[in-house]
Amino acid sequence: MSDETGTGKAELHLDGKVLPVEIFEGSEGEKAFDVRALRKETGMITYDPGYGNTGSCRSSITFIDGEKGILRHRGYSIEDLAEKSTFLEVSYLLIKGALPSKDELGTFGESIRRRSLMPEDLVQTLRHYPEGSHPMSILSAMVVSLSNFYREKAGQSDEETRITINRLLGKMPTIAAFSYRQSLGLPIIYPKADLSYSENFLTMMFDSPVNPYILDPDVVRAIDQFFILHADHEQNCSTSAVRLVGSAGARLYASISAGVCALWGPLHGGANQQVIEMLQQIRTEGLTVDQVVERAKTDKTFRLFGFGHRVYKTYDPRARIAKQGCEKVLAKLGVRDPLLDIAVELETRALADDYFQERNLFPNVDFYTGIMLRALGLPTDIFTVLFAIGRLPGWIANWLELMEDSERRIGRPRQIYTGETHRPYPG
Repeated sequence: MSDETGTGKAELHLDGKVLPVEIFEGSEGEKAFDVRALRKETGMITYDPGYGNTGSCRSSITFIDGEKGILRHRGYSIEDLAEKSTFLEVSYLLIKGALPSKDELGTFGESIRRRSLMPEDLVQTLRHYPEGSHPMSILSAMVVSLSNFYREKAGQSDEETRITINRLLGKMPTIAAFSYRQSLGLPIIYPKADLSYSENFLTMMFDSPVNPYILDPDVVRAIDQFFILHADHEQNCSTSAVRLVGSAGARLYASISAGVCALWGPLHGGANQQVIEMLQQIRTEGLTVDQVVERAKTDKTFRLFGFGHRVYKTYDPRARIAKQGCEKVLAKLGVRDPLLDIAVELETRALADDYFQERNLFPNVDFYTGIMLRALGLPTDIFTVLFAIGRLPGWIANWLELMEDSERRIGRPRQIYTGETHRPYPG
């Protein structure tokens, strides 16, 4: 039972000893045992591979209820934010804790736009990457390289940190677009002062001196909404990587670069790419949806990408929004993508199957976002780069929260050793 401070007490009984354990309770009612004194008092540790039952911090940024399908940022539901906000508004909310006024948003956006250009020396470095370099490796390298052009230091002022944050928000889309065009041997398109965040990104990606890119409001909104859906998602792998690196005292550029590397993993940010590859395989091999569903149920080596989530035990709330956005974009562009037909049939078939219902295998956000990005003409190896652009404000907000945490300690998990015991050296 909780008292008025929101905490309670429990007891751990071990070898005739009683260890009092405090219970923390969050603002939404989730509870946790405080085991910080466990090893000191008992000589034991907890064992939790993947940290699925371990709270690494107390955070006021994002709340998820996986059983009810709830996702909120600073108290605002993802449904309201995706419908009513822009990506920069959501970025401001995550980083500063409140939605901006019109003037605050204008100042925030202008500061980001003024810092969207890349140093020319860094552009020249980008030009010398080998052909076929993966955009995520370029993104990670470019982000950490910014620390050589814009030095960070411990104890810097809040204003200096604010400039670093806005610089990252401004330059990340520029790096992404530059790396994409470089991979195709196309001339680089620089950001423009009169365009919004997502308008600039699309223009830098697709504009041409001989074939100007015409901005479509629905496409711009779809990209902006894609960024919003990925803006933060509690203590996921990449966010935890940002916090872990930051806990060592690493500054923002290095910590964000680590987040990019973690996101690169196919089990994290690469999932929407794998959905497309799976749908392409289904079509290429001429498989029916029924065959695919049965294979997912009987073949342990086959994975149905885009279904199920580590946290959500019901329909991912972002997936519904992504599906609507995908359908709207395809209709607006007049795209008839056979992969979408397969995806819709696959979703319908899976949702009606007890096997998937019993295992909480519902569509997640990756299931439809890949189809939308494909319809916009984006290659699959840049999908995760867009994810990184969207997740950037969440990484920044978590890094800031960590830096201000009075309980911050360097991250240092324990282990259960299973190797050889002491052996005498031969001879």
